[in-house]
Amino acid sequence: MSFDPKTNKYPYPESTDKHYLVVKKNDGTVFDDKYPYVDTSKKFMFVQTLSRILMRLVVFPLVRIRLGLKIVGRENLKKYRDVIKKGVISCANHVHMWDYLAVMCAIKPIRPHILSWAPNIRGENGKLIRLVGGIPIPEGSAHATYAYIKAVKKMLDSGGWLHIYAEGSMWEYYRPIRPFKRGPGYFAAFCDKPIIPLGFSYREPGWVRKHVFRQIAKFTLTIGEPIFPDETLERRDCEKDLTRRAHAAVCRLAGIEPTENIYPPLFDNSRRIDYYTDTYGVGYKGSH
Repeated sequence: MSFDPKTNKYPYPESTDKHYLVVKKNDGTVFDDKYPYVDTSKKFMFVQTLSRILMRLVVFPLVRIRLGLKIVGRENLKKYRDVIKKGVISCANHVHMWDYLAVMCAIKPIRPHILSWAPNIRGENGKLIRLVGGIPIPEGSAHATYAYIKAVKKMLDSGGWLHIYAEGSMWEYYRPIRPFKRGPGYFAAFCDKPIIPLGFSYREPGWVRKHVFRQIAKFTLTIGEPIFPDETLERRDCEKDLTRRAHAAVCRLAGIEPTENIYPPLFDNSRRIDYYTDTYGVGYKGSH
């Protein structure tokens, strides 16, 4: 995908959950009920540990430089340390190819897992995505879906961290928060875990970033406080309630006030074009 410095436009699709970056490779991996969705084998864990050392030494500093990353709200990780140790889910707006690396940098030394679009795991970066905790979402098989959900629940119940991009796809430098799919609310209600909202907002770049590296914004990642399931609600209603509250929280963390007219608390509806009118605009959150 090319960047147009004259218009600052990206090819955002009509459907808010649609991908516009092309995955060129397909290694043929089958995600069935035998696939290790959360790989705990000794070999994999050893390689993952080595990769984490490399990330701490090289990748995380590079991410901070490349994105102009500023992290706000890490005190919430300390404040809710006991809650996090029991397993949590996080969600954020998906606005850059490297934004999950930014999440990993923000919550280190925690090693999160992330739900990933299956073609990405089969694609050219699949092995790297698996090493940073990628869990493919299987399609077209009830048995595979059951195995995947079972593996995720076991990971969360053992105190793991699951990151979910509830918008469903990555749109670079997009400012409004798109409708959320049910993933974070579903797993939070099903596993009785809180959701930690994270919000990416933008800052004005300097001359070098803007004119040499063609970067139209620097990034601020703000970590919010946990959103807990409402135990008085039935599970399906609890899921909807969690999704709405998580969406509103991510909006606020990104510097957007979720009003009823502009950002109604709807989700899992990728065709609401009036939901996002600032399609090509990049706003800056001045306070950060």
